[in-house]
Amino acid sequence: MLYLRSEALAQFPVEQVMEIENACHSHPWSEKTLTSCIGGRYFNVCRDSEAGLIGYFIAERAGPDYTLMNICVHPDHQGKGIATELMHALIKQCVDEQAENLFLEVRASNQSAIALYNKVGLNVMGRRKNYYPTETGKEDAILMGIQFTN
Repeated sequence: MLYLRSEALAQFPVEQVMEIENACHSHPWSEKTLTSCIGGRYFNVCRDSEAGLIGYFIAERAGPDYTLMNICVHPDHQGKGIATELMHALIKQCVDEQAENLFLEVRASNQSAIALYNKVGLNVMGRRKNYYPTETGKEDAILMGIQFTN
């Protein structure tokens, strides 16, 4: 059985969270950064099963705006709609809490993530030149967002 849980990331050993973080990103967050984003002004939703953590997102609310800080789905479970489910949970929370906007940044080379964000209603809003580190230098970040109020 699969579960979608709010504020559950702290229930998992940090090593299990970091395993997914490291598997999903070429330049993953450090353990210190990840643990600092559990609780406080940050919130999260996890997808898990009896076998353990499958995926999660971490987001932040600042005033009327939300920012998706991180989203990961274990590579063994990618392509099964879990990231879409996580994004729908985030958008629902934004709407339920009357957020004005949801923002995120994504690597320009991450076409599958950009397609996911487009699919759930986010639009390209801009570009940050040379924002993300790569093995050979830097790459741009695509700024995306959705406005919930007029």
